[in-house]
Amino acid sequence: MKSLKCPAIRHVLLVALALLGCPRFTNAQTAASQAANSSLPPQTASEVLKKVDQLVEQNRALENQNRELMGEISSLREALSKQTREPTEPVQAERSASADSTNQQIATESQGSEADAEIPEAKEKPVTWGTYTPNRGFKVANTEQGDLSISLYTYVRYLNQLGLSSTYKDAFGNVKNVQRRQDVQIQKVQLKFLGWLLDPKFRYFLYAWTSNASQGQGAQVVLAGNLNYTFNKHFNLAGGITSLPGTRSVEGQFPFWLGVDTRLIADEFFRPSYTSGFWAKGEIVNHLTYQAMIGNNLSTLGVSAAQLDNGFNTVATALVWTPSSELFGAGFGDFEHHAKLAPRLAAHFTRSDETTQSQPNSNQFENTQLRLEDGSVIFTPNLFGQGVTITKATYKMAAFDAGIKYHGLSWDGEYFLRWLDHFSGPGTAGLPAIFSHGFEMQASAMVMPKTVQLYLGGSTVYGKYGNPWDFRSGVNVFPWHNKVVRWNTEFLYLHNSPVGYTSVPFALGGTGPIFHTNVELAF
Repeated sequence: MKSLKCPAIRHVLLVALALLGCPRFTNAQTAASQAANSSLPPQTASEVLKKVDQLVEQNRALENQNRELMGEISSLREALSKQTREPTEPVQAERSASADSTNQQIATESQGSEADAEIPEAKEKPVTWGTYTPNRGFKVANTEQGDLSISLYTYVRYLNQLGLSSTYKDAFGNVKNVQRRQDVQIQKVQLKFLGWLLDPKFRYFLYAWTSNASQGQGAQVVLAGNLNYTFNKHFNLAGGITSLPGTRSVEGQFPFWLGVDTRLIADEFFRPSYTSGFWAKGEIVNHLTYQAMIGNNLSTLGVSAAQLDNGFNTVATALVWTPSSELFGAGFGDFEHHAKLAPRLAAHFTRSDETTQSQPNSNQFENTQLRLEDGSVIFTPNLFGQGVTITKATYKMAAFDAGIKYHGLSWDGEYFLRWLDHFSGPGTAGLPAIFSHGFEMQASAMVMPKTVQLYLGGSTVYGKYGNPWDFRSGVNVFPWHNKVVRWNTEFLYLHNSPVGYTSVPFALGGTGPIFHTNVELAF
């Protein structure tokens, strides 16, 4: 013990302790060496020096071993890099096995070394959360008090109307200009929030809706929605803003149409639009459903509450029969590929007292102004003669539709009848009622199931003030084999279109060809 107290021996011991703490030693070897030293009996200086030499030799051997290990790691990394560029399944399997072997060897032999941080680890599957329902969006909250899903609808459109005639003549001999466009627009953006609150039967549907092609006009940005409560399958009561169910396209089928956010001109001419009100819907008996709504007017967009009359007499109803045991499905076309023939029959009726003030200004998006067959707005001053101006009219419209879906094929037809009467205003005492009627037909085929769809359509309007018509053909491509993303390309031909504004591809008064292509997102 005395010999251990001399300065030389203390110096040697300090050197030995420093080597024992060197980070190049593995944890297992360090622990073993410390355990051995703690159990050594007192030693002479020569024995300690001999032990130090042994430790130095062991350290040199470990350094050589570490260099060999790093060389092997470099070789493995190079082999992994080459295999990554070869996509065949056997090589990928071998790569995974090599990666697992490499990681295991590194963890065992080089724990704590700097090289360990540089080795690529096996890729772990990303952690996911939440649920997604196509066309209803992502569920971001699900609690005992309610849930919330967020959904988005938008599309980008290229439109070319340069083939249209530059002017048209209305039924009264007036020559008017046709607005012809060629542009690209992110046409519409709708951000939807939907779910239930406090009771699963009490649901909400709120949304922000823009029509970017109509920027600068009234109501191009809308914040709206509705609340509803389901008592049972026979009766659901709701209030807020929705479309009046006066034709098939406004029953709540949007956006599942053959074209992207566009109807045939007969439907656009006759149909009602969106308004505020109350409505009920449900199932009468199996396969027979109803909708009924009472609202402010035919179109609330661009109209303030101060412009509304106080009649609250706009009413729209729909009765729909789908006798097949197989669900008919929403919208037009047979994307779902029905194995059994699925037919549909429906009847609609709408009535409203309309005034000049309750009509949106000309060319605002989604308006459904009361027009004649030549496109003239009936409230235009002196339209029917000097001093004759309609300030109030009653609108009545009936529509009957039928459709079938089978093995990717579909056919749909609808017939419209409209009456305008009970006119008020200067000089209108002897003005006769105005009757218009028309029809539309559409057909489609999924030429590649859930991937490619071809379609044709046409419509016409008959009346005292003109006989406009249109024809269209188009193709839909569904790259992910669902309705979430769609690429639509459509060609249409117009003849004296009685409708048209910036939110649709056709132009008021237009005659000639139109081309447009759209990429639609509806998740």
